Amino acid sequence: MRIALGIEYDGTDFMGWQRLSHGPSVQASVERALSTVADTPIRVTCAGRTDAGVHARCQVVHFDTGVERPLRGWILGTCANLPDSIAVLWAQPVADDFHARHSARGRRYRYSILNRAVRPALDARYVTWERQPLDVQDMHAASQVLVGEHDFSAFRAIACQARHARREVRRISVTRDAERVQVDIEANAFLHHMVRNIVGSLLLVGRGEQTRDWIAELLAGRDRDQAGPTAPASGLSFLGPRYAADWGLPDQVSL
Repeated sequence: MRIALGIEYDGTDFMGWQRLSHGPSVQASVERALSTVADTPIRVTCAGRTDAGVHARCQVVHFDTGVERPLRGWILGTCANLPDSIAVLWAQPVADDFHARHSARGRRYRYSILNRAVRPALDARYVTWERQPLDVQDMHAASQVLVGEHDFSAFRAIACQARHARREVRRISVTRDAERVQVDIEANAFLHHMVRNIVGSLLLVGRGEQTRDWIAELLAGRDRDQAGPTAPASGLSFLGPRYAADWGLPDQVSL
């Protein structure tokens, strides 16, 4: 039997999603909890790996097991064996050919910026603080050149292991709600640090240090050294993948 789970987590205290031998990871915590519920080793596959300090609103994983448990048991039993910073939101049987990563048709991220003169206290784990006033209209206008299929080498980490840098950004927006600025981006897939590198460059536009046209120049130039710095991990949340509706998964992750 193949089961899919929706998982949320605060990534602050983890070295990323992927299981590591030298530090805490979300994957290792989830597999340990599931293995306790199943009373046998469980290994999971995720929709998209997140880096150290990055959060997830609805990471999707799948695993195979011959162990029979009610769905409520997979949810509540796993939660009972997880740290407070990780929770299973839902569990659902899926077809044997469902794959959390390969079946996903898109992925969504949100980057949150607290734009005020005073540093955050309550939200410090989940936002990036920017003390200089940001021109959100300029940031949004500059970002629209990224929509479509392009070579995103200018926003790709040096350590990225992807075979090529071509990705399709389907939508991107920069909006403000009082002191909070949000960058929402959806694409078929993302390169290592792609969202954080895009945000790092958009922040320079928002501060008035670069013009709206600069993002287009970076995209065309394909040179990471010319782009802005990588924005901090704390502001980034993986909202979740998108799957075809016929997989029957919750609306939160369905097209």
